[in-house]
Amino acid sequence: MKLKHLIITLAVGLTFSINANAADRGKAYVSNQDGGVSIIDINTLSTIGNIDVKGEGPRGLAVTDDGKLLVVATRENGSVSIIDTATNEVIKQIPVGKNPEFVRVRGNFAFVSYEPSAKGGPPPVPGSAAAKEAEKAAKDDDEEPARIGIIDLNLGKKVREIIGGPETEGIEFSADGKQLVITNEADNTVTVHNLKTGKLIKTIKTHKYGDRPRGVKVSPDGKTYVVTLEYGNKFLVLNKNFKVLRTVDTGATPYGIAYDRKGERIFVAANKAKTLEVFDAKTYAKIKEVATGNRCWHFSFTPDDKEILLACGKSDAIYVIDAEKLEVTQQIENKKMPWGVVTYPKSAGSLDKPL
Repeated sequence: MKLKHLIITLAVGLTFSINANAADRGKAYVSNQDGGVSIIDINTLSTIGNIDVKGEGPRGLAVTDDGKLLVVATRENGSVSIIDTATNEVIKQIPVGKNPEFVRVRGNFAFVSYEPSAKGGPPPVPGSAAAKEAEKAAKDDDEEPARIGIIDLNLGKKVREIIGGPETEGIEFSADGKQLVITNEADNTVTVHNLKTGKLIKTIKTHKYGDRPRGVKVSPDGKTYVVTLEYGNKFLVLNKNFKVLRTVDTGATPYGIAYDRKGERIFVAANKAKTLEVFDAKTYAKIKEVATGNRCWHFSFTPDDKEILLACGKSDAIYVIDAEKLEVTQQIENKKMPWGVVTYPKSAGSLDKPL
């Protein structure tokens, strides 16, 4: 009887342990322009902590494949902070260059956009007097293009860089990992580079479709790329060879864009429209517009794909959206100007992709 009781006890304990592990939905990390990185427990959809990144103006962020490191671009001190996610402490700060913004991690390398000629603030509206003045000043000043700094996370230093265009925004990798695709909002181009050499392979001009390309994502099957055109109110669809296939209309000033894990739907954060818009990834028909808040730029699915977490910087909140019903279910208060969000385990989203 004692042996039978012991076996039952062990079985119950094992079942409880398995269920407890299965219930762990992971964590989300939110960069806040007014201070640090917030940690959200996805099990409770509540903020459980804040990381001091030892720098001001955090924006782009990415988590390594093993979840052990978080890489955060800090605008004001021109560096990235490397954070140990076990302790939530900064273990190293690596100088990158002026105005670092977008971060992607691939293997042991972090790719960080920065702008040697940055003067602060967003580019002016194309065609405006301010835009013409800025264009003239850029020519007079021989403005340097933006760069993608490549950081070896094992060595803890920037090892090389790839030259982009003015005001580089989005960063994406081709499905085979051989090419780097970046959006350059100030000169309205998407450029494709050899990942190993940095050599420019192709330039796609977006002006006739729309200005200020920002977000870029490759489909899960690697056959299609989508690029948001902020001052075109649409996104551009390219094939795997970067030929323009079509445009798709969106709400005003789209930015963050992503496919869901299966590649069945495309999600677009339309900033001034105050919507998260959902499209069929085959027909490009709009499925739904989800009303959101102010300055919602970046988002991530939860690791189990049940919810979407949308950072709305000027609404002081992370909006939680049911990924199937496409309805806002709650808001997580955040009064530090949330900019971007990623999760671990890694998920589909405007700043990352699942393994």
